[in-house]
Amino acid sequence: MEIHLSPQICEKVADFKIAAIQYQNIEVGPSPQMLKGRLQLFQESLFFELEDKNVTDVNGIIEWRTVFKQTGKDPNRYRHSAEALYRRVQKHQYLSSVNSAIDVNNFFSLQYQIPLGIYDMKALSGDVTMRLGAEGEEYIGLNGRANNIHNLIVTADDHGPFGSPFVDSERSAVSESTKDTLQIVYLSPSLSMDEAEKMVQSLEKMFVQIHGGDSTHKIITC
Repeated sequence: MEIHLSPQICEKVADFKIAAIQYQNIEVGPSPQMLKGRLQLFQESLFFELEDKNVTDVNGIIEWRTVFKQTGKDPNRYRHSAEALYRRVQKHQYLSSVNSAIDVNNFFSLQYQIPLGIYDMKALSGDVTMRLGAEGEEYIGLNGRANNIHNLIVTADDHGPFGSPFVDSERSAVSESTKDTLQIVYLSPSLSMDEAEKMVQSLEKMFVQIHGGDSTHKIITC
C-alpha cells in the first residue's frame, strides 16, 4: 500500500507532515494494566494543568486549529480530535479503556497534543491519498453521525474517504479481530524531522510491545 499526500494540502500548509505506520499480524485486545494506568495517570495530571488554562492556549492544540483554518474548516465548529480529548479531560470526563489499539492512540494524542488515526487494513482497498474533502462528500463517523467533510483533511482509498483528524469513519474501525492496521500520525507542522522521527519510533515501539507483530513507518511531508 502506497500513501500519497495531495498537492492541494501542501499549497495551503507548506510544512504539513504526517507519519504512516503499518502493522502486520498484531493482536488487539483489552489493554494491559500498564497502559490503562499510564492513560489514567496522564489524564489526572493533565486535568490539574488545565485548571487555569484554556484548551486553545495549548501549543499543539493551537497548531492543529491553525491547520484547519488554513484548509478552510472552522476549528470552532470542527474541533480536531486531540482538542476534543483535551476538552473531555478538562471537564473531568476521563477516557475509559476501549481496546489496546485505541488506548495507545489516545495516550499519544494526549501526550503530544496531536490527532491520530488507526484503521483496519482489511477494510481498505488500493493506495491511500490524503487530500481535502470535496463538496458534498460525507461519511458516517465513529460519532454515529453523517459528517460533512468538505475542506476537511481526509484519508481516502479506492472507495472514498475513511479517516480524518476530526473523526474517523465506521467503515475502517479497528476491533479485536483486526490483524493488520494503518496508523496515521498527524504531526505538528512545527516539529523538525528529527523530532518527528523520534516520536514516531517511540509510538511504534510501544504499539509493537503491546500488540506484537511487525511494523514499518514512513514520514511524509510537503
